[in-house]
Amino acid sequence: MDVVWIILGSILMIVGLIGCLLPVLPGPPLNYIGLLLLQLTADSPFSTNFMLLWLAITIGVVALDYVIPVYGTKRFGGSKWGIWGTVIGLILGIFIFPPFGIIIGPIAGALIGELLSGKNSKQAGKAAIGSFIGFLFGTFIKLTASCVMIFYFVQAIF
Repeated sequence: MDVVWIILGSILMIVGLIGCLLPVLPGPPLNYIGLLLLQLTADSPFSTNFMLLWLAITIGVVALDYVIPVYGTKRFGGSKWGIWGTVIGLILGIFIFPPFGIIIGPIAGALIGELLSGKNSKQAGKAAIGSFIGFLFGTFIKLTASCVMIFYFVQAIF
């Protein structure tokens, strides 16, 4: 039965890594489930504290993935209109334009929000770029967490 858990966990590790780049798949949560499956083997390679730590990291990374584009918008001079546009664009993008809406929605929302607040197109564009940079940074954080989980997974197998 251990082989089944290792194979399923390996599949989840690969899909989780892909999920860091494709917005439709939740990357780090899939990687965490892969660690959980490895935990079901006879050896149970990880301690409870290790698994709880990675659960907290996974939840934190998922939360940051939604917060960072908003922060990027604000950091690049976005007003409350731009920040709200980013949030609304993110939510609408998830449902209206999957899978790319999670990228396009916040950028378009920041741009539209800033234009509605009366800012010129250059200022609105700067806030939209901040949203995109926030998205890229969030992707980097997801990739980093997923790669570390994959490292521990592979290390535990061998």
